[in-house]
Amino acid sequence: MRTKSSQRWLQRHVADPFVRRARAAGYRSRAAFKLLEIDARERLLRPGARVVDLGAAPGGWSQIAAARVAPGGLVVAVDLLEIAPISGVIVLRGDFCDSGVQAAIASALGGQQADLVLSDLSPNLSGIASADQARAADLLRAAIEFCRRHLKPGGTLLAKVFQGGEFGAVLAALKAAFREVRTRKPAASRGESRETYLLARGLRGL
Repeated sequence: MRTKSSQRWLQRHVADPFVRRARAAGYRSRAAFKLLEIDARERLLRPGARVVDLGAAPGGWSQIAAARVAPGGLVVAVDLLEIAPISGVIVLRGDFCDSGVQAAIASALGGQQADLVLSDLSPNLSGIASADQARAADLLRAAIEFCRRHLKPGGTLLAKVFQGGEFGAVLAALKAAFREVRTRKPAASRGESRETYLLARGLRGL
């Protein structure tokens, strides 16, 4: 039996124009339009680029990335959840913080470092804002540490973050690791949502 809140979410989801557009375009999620909008402005995805997509399921961002880095590019999609195969994408299942998974990512990249890391990571939401923000912040910190190992110096990270008490701390962590950090709120990100995206360019050398 659905709760009233889940019924409201379902009604909103069905009526969401980005959901309808995603289905019509063959994208796996409405989130594809977030990346499309940001990329149109920032030109992140270029032919030949090596991209790692963290928290990739169900694969909407990886679909966009694979199309835009072709020919000659590479996309590695990683998630704890199963991802159905995507043309032009190497799919890995597991925790990107795990050393074995990181070794598999490095192998998939052919021993090279990524040009771009995408992170649409989100914790399992509890509905308790402070707890959810803290968990999301921890995921972003983990993504920064991942970049230190697998993103080339001068590379770029696009990551989801939630507005709230942890925002200042994660912003500071990104500014310490990258030379330039900008905030982006694409139209496909629901207005009432606390989510926003931070675009960090120019990974500093260790």
